[in-house]
Amino acid sequence: MKLLSQIIRAAAPLPVLETYQRFLFVGPHPDDIEIGAGATAAKLADAGKEICFLICTDGRFGFDHIPADQITPEELARIRKEEALHSAQMLGVTDVRFGNLSDGAFYTREELSSVILRTISEFQPEVIFCPDPSVTSECHSDHLNVGEASKRAACFAPNTKIMERHGLQSAPVQAVAFYMTAKPNRYVGTNGYLQQQLDAIFLCHQTQFPKGSSAEKSIRLYLKIRAYDFGLKSLHKTAEGFRVLGQTHMHCLPEAGD
Repeated sequence: MKLLSQIIRAAAPLPVLETYQRFLFVGPHPDDIEIGAGATAAKLADAGKEICFLICTDGRFGFDHIPADQITPEELARIRKEEALHSAQMLGVTDVRFGNLSDGAFYTREELSSVILRTISEFQPEVIFCPDPSVTSECHSDHLNVGEASKRAACFAPNTKIMERHGLQSAPVQAVAFYMTAKPNRYVGTNGYLQQQLDAIFLCHQTQFPKGSSAEKSIRLYLKIRAYDFGLKSLHKTAEGFRVLGQTHMHCLPEAGD
């Protein structure tokens, strides 16, 4: 199987992410993009690339560190939107869009697909970043739903007739890059951008990672270990890893994603 995967990659090489110009990062909740690909987003923005963040749900049920009697879901959703805007700004991203769907998967598949497809049509990305829905340990419905909807959208986006059926313009999507993946096949060197990522997460998303909390300490440590591990694997000091598929690999080539 490994030999077959290598043959497929030789015949149809995986896309090199940094060669593109327009990138759409799709996140289930405020903070997911930063955790999964924040250093990469900062690097691409610093290089003058066109970046858009789409945050699909409002994060209204992220009460882990806030007593439920001290804040309403509506108020938390408002605060988390502000946190997301500040965090994106710290990464150099100013185009931030919100799907305003309810956290906790209180939406239909059609509603989620419509939000993602509409943003793709409007922004015209070449690469779409999203959570990997194939990770066996992933249990959060919003992560799974957003990953599945994004990969389907990435496949159909260049098809003019299919997009017309949705009342939308086709888009030149060339690749999907799954973050929070267990099987990265492409790495982006992030030397000099790790601290920017950490600051964007832990200085901005205070409702989720209060200073000094166990959540802050554990996620900060994980991100550092991940960055140096991926860096070692890709001959960089630090890096982020993604499971990348080009349009050629998105259907009928199951070995391409291994």
